[in-house]
Amino acid sequence: MTENTEENNQNSLTLVKNGQPDTLLNHVEISVSESERRANGSLNIRDYYTVYLVEVKVTDPEYHSKLGKLTTVWRRYTEFEQLRDYLDVTYPYVILPPLPEKRVMFGWQKISSDTFDPNFIDRRRAGLENFLLRIAAHPVLTWDEHFIEFLQQEEGWRESYKANGYLQLVESKLKSLSLAVRLKKTDPKIEEYKQYGITLHNNLNNLLKARSRVAEKQYTVHKLHANYGRVFSEWSVIEKEMGDALQKTGHYFDSLASSIDASLEDEELLADQLKEYLFFAISLQNVCRNYEILQLQLEDAEENVANKNVERTRVQQGKTGLISRLFGAVDTEEVREFKVNQLDQQIEEGAVVVNNTKESLSEFSAKALSDIEMFQHQKLLDLRETLASYAFLQLKTARKGLNTWIQIRDCLQNTLQ
Repeated sequence: MTENTEENNQNSLTLVKNGQPDTLLNHVEISVSESERRANGSLNIRDYYTVYLVEVKVTDPEYHSKLGKLTTVWRRYTEFEQLRDYLDVTYPYVILPPLPEKRVMFGWQKISSDTFDPNFIDRRRAGLENFLLRIAAHPVLTWDEHFIEFLQQEEGWRESYKANGYLQLVESKLKSLSLAVRLKKTDPKIEEYKQYGITLHNNLNNLLKARSRVAEKQYTVHKLHANYGRVFSEWSVIEKEMGDALQKTGHYFDSLASSIDASLEDEELLADQLKEYLFFAISLQNVCRNYEILQLQLEDAEENVANKNVERTRVQQGKTGLISRLFGAVDTEEVREFKVNQLDQQIEEGAVVVNNTKESLSEFSAKALSDIEMFQHQKLLDLRETLASYAFLQLKTARKGLNTWIQIRDCLQNTLQ
């Protein structure tokens, strides 16, 4: 099933639009438009969970008959996880788009750790939409039949996922990823990208930690200005000539204290974009890890053939093991010939495995390096935009603060004149 799916997707790459591989986004609009809280269980013991409404609207008239004009399905976060797990097994050479965080990471005072917090749910909704859009924009993943089923079939997709045994494949994949791999030979490019993925993850992790600490201090400092506002408002009551100016000053300080809320909400959206590439770095490492597992299979297959050749030579020369010599057991000519023929067959079968694994490894390497190159290009565009937006947001916040202080200064100076 997996091989057929991948082959169908490769065939779809021949479809080209405006010089680029045709993708699903050329024909439909995908959105995760809303969320809803639901409950399982009895009245006494209830298990609450959140579902998200996935909407697919066909914009290409030629695709109306294939996909229908509009489809809507409700999906839980766990189903998005299942979709990603399936894609991970089916396309091990692709740097898969990550899911948004399931629980709050890099939290600080204003950010609630409650997974049912409306702001957190809405940010996760936006992240899930971005996850689907990235899959739909990927030249390989876009036409995957199970992905399209995920967008259209609310019940049928769940049954298909279970029936095709992908759950067992995912569990097997997770076990293999947890094993330590010691290779005799590595691909320098793959190793370079693996180390890059580790470094990128560390850098973004440290950046997000520093950003959360700065946001915490910014929030605290701005909110402390509300104390100024209260003091100036109370002071204005006892001053006749300066009363109005002091009261206005108090209002300006209140405005300064409250202005940080909207700014940090916008900043949190930019932090989510950085988190996406934090998780992308893990996806990159996983692709390199998948290559290592395939390389290990090749080395094991080659070692198996080499051991069989050594054993064949020993049998052919009539050499026996220590136990056989101790007990005086010596193989007859017929037994030796049988063993040699048996080993010849095993060596031949092993050579086929080696050749097949070499071809798989070569194909994997070519596909992985192509996808990594595409990822690097997109990463450059996205991170450049995110970091520039962050700098612009800080300038905007600073200008607001500067304008407020100028108004406070002018208000007090006019009173003294």
